Amino acid sequence: MISPWDRWYSTSCCLCCHVRTGTIILGIWYMLINAVVLLILLSALNDPVQYRYHLTSSELGTDIDVMDDANICIATAISLLMILICGMATYGAYKQHAAWIIPFFCYQIFDFALNTLVAISVVVYPNTVQDYLQQLPGTFPYKEDIMSTNNMCLVFVVLLFIGCILSFKAYLIGCVWNCYRYVSGRGTTEVLVYVTTNDTTR
Repeated sequence: MISPWDRWYSTSCCLCCHVRTGTIILGIWYMLINAVVLLILLSALNDPVQYRYHLTSSELGTDIDVMDDANICIATAISLLMILICGMATYGAYKQHAAWIIPFFCYQIFDFALNTLVAISVVVYPNTVQDYLQQLPGTFPYKEDIMSTNNMCLVFVVLLFIGCILSFKAYLIGCVWNCYRYVSGRGTTEVLVYVTTNDTTR
């Protein structure tokens, strides 16, 4: 009987790439995104007057400092950690070290769980969509037209959008998991071949 894990196992991913190649590309892509975020945050730390964003009283009725130095430092640390995790996944897939891929896989699971919680909160509390739209600045394009739409239609569109994102993230999780299985299985096969060769020689 074939287990569910073996049924979904494949060594190829989108565009007929190998799962190792797909994991390397995904790791590099995440590293580039986090590197850009890190540069923006470091620029904000270097020149806080230019990059500090205050919401005026005309938008929310209060003057709120969204990005203070503490939040920027925390975001910088998270970006550095993400670059490290993505670099580990890229290195692990390239050098075929399965243990290096696990932190990136765990991050993907965590990110998927957070997005799933967002979808559940939209289903349980559908009025949160309208509340979020009301908090947007008055200069947001098509804000009035969107708010005049039926609430159930807005919830359906948001759920459809989140569902597409979750499906794509689940596919990427499957690619990284298959890469991990391929790399770990390849290492086991090489050990078995080596042992058999030694036994035959003896």
